[in-house]
Amino acid sequence: MSIQESRRPRPTPVRDSAPAQEPLWRHVVGGVLRRRRRAQGRTLQDVADVAGISMPYLSEIERGRKEASSEMLAAVAGALGLGLVDVLALAQGELAQAVRPVRLVSTTGVTTSGQGSRGTVCLAA
Repeated sequence: MSIQESRRPRPTPVRDSAPAQEPLWRHVVGGVLRRRRRAQGRTLQDVADVAGISMPYLSEIERGRKEASSEMLAAVAGALGLGLVDVLALAQGELAQAVRPVRLVSTTGVTTSGQGSRGTVCLAA
């Protein structure tokens, strides 16, 4: 890399329109758990009993008010007949849909895709 290349302004990520706030992970995971429980026609108390946690705590997890540990998530997932990897995959899919692709704009105003002129780069959490 030449000195001149290292002095070029670096592109900064910007959204194509007004920035939308990304959902928090705990909200996405909680929604996944709640939808799965309801799809099975089960009550909070039933799932909480099988998972070995209190019903109010499960409710807080489902509403995204509590950041559950991996042990708690695994227990709730197991009570719903899921593996932890299933819950994480479902949550990741929902989060990816909620996040718009990011384009890069340099400080000189030249829009790039993050790889020069080779193509578009989409970043996902």
